[in-house]
Amino acid sequence: FQQFSDTGSRKEHVKITSEPKPGFLERLSETSGGMLIGLVAFLLAFYLLFTNEGRALRTAKSLDEGLSLVVRLDSIHSISQQNEGRLVHLAGALSTSKPLFDPSYGLSIQAVKLKRNVEMYQWVEYEDSKEYEENGEIKKETKYSYNTEWKSEVVNSRNFDREIGHKNPSAMAVESFTAVSPNVQVGSFVLSKGLVDKIDDFKQLSLSHLEDPHADVTRGGDYFYHSDNPRRPEVGDLRVSFFYAGLSGDDPYLGTADKVTVIARQRGDQLVPYHTRSGDVLEILYPGELSVEEVFQKEHESNTMKTWALRAAGWLSMFVGISLMTRIFYTLVDWFPVVRDLVNVGLKAFALCVASSLSLLTISVGWLFYRPLWALLLALLSIVPIAVARSRVLPKKQQ
Repeated sequence: FQQFSDTGSRKEHVKITSEPKPGFLERLSETSGGMLIGLVAFLLAFYLLFTNEGRALRTAKSLDEGLSLVVRLDSIHSISQQNEGRLVHLAGALSTSKPLFDPSYGLSIQAVKLKRNVEMYQWVEYEDSKEYEENGEIKKETKYSYNTEWKSEVVNSRNFDREIGHKNPSAMAVESFTAVSPNVQVGSFVLSKGLVDKIDDFKQLSLSHLEDPHADVTRGGDYFYHSDNPRRPEVGDLRVSFFYAGLSGDDPYLGTADKVTVIARQRGDQLVPYHTRSGDVLEILYPGELSVEEVFQKEHESNTMKTWALRAAGWLSMFVGISLMTRIFYTLVDWFPVVRDLVNVGLKAFALCVASSLSLLTISVGWLFYRPLWALLLALLSIVPIAVARSRVLPKKQQ
């Protein structure tokens, strides 16, 4: 038993398990299973890289189309029939028809969303493992440690290595929830559900001006505690906090209503998705007041970041897939330490070069119908990793 913090304690114990060192046939069988997984990852990489390029170029074309067609509204308080069905840009303060309530805690706020977050004081298990070889056996030493923490999800203590002394309740007496205003407007325009979903910049609500709602509930800072002693909670105690997004009215404690910028299609008094000729949907919302150019610049930046993230994921999937499929060569020579290490380095270099070349080649195919010249340049560039690897191998052979 070791004191861990002012409100919790950490308990530890070590468990050692052992099993015979796997034989050659067993390792070969495991490698064969890994080859199948590698094949799936390898094929998935092609799909991810190819479709990502088409998506990126389609999105860029849709954004350019939107920028050329968007209409800036002079007023958000009047609806012009001339803009019916057109892509419009407007900015203004959020407004909702009714405040959101949580009657259990006597709380209300004029906002687009109100989230009640409930946490329970629970035991949490951590494990730290290491493997080593001893007397022809593979031994695994696992250190289990237990600490009490506030968690928003129920931790199932039945899965603990040692549940005795670390038992958690099976459910919370109070549940978390998020309330969403049914009608959200900017001026005279009603936002679609898709636009409302984009209002997700949650801020914690200060409870300093509120009273304790019940006799068994104590307010401490920005939390309501279901606990006899919030400073020394026990397992099973609860604490409740609140968050809001999209302040839609002037509040004496929180300030003025939040402003947003919207680009969407006008349909009567509603703002709904706009379908571009390229097949994408434009339904954009950003906090604050932004110009048309600033909004589309942010969208292009977001598209670029997503494109590079998926490219990296595709390359990694291909690298892992090739590594797993060629792992069998390492297994065949793992009896010889020096040869094993050389083969391992060679296989990693092989996977790196082939994954880079095939990724560039796949990306170039994805660009073929959109930007043929760039596709040709990328296809030529895909030869470079293999050419570099080959140029290093030839001198070694001559030596």
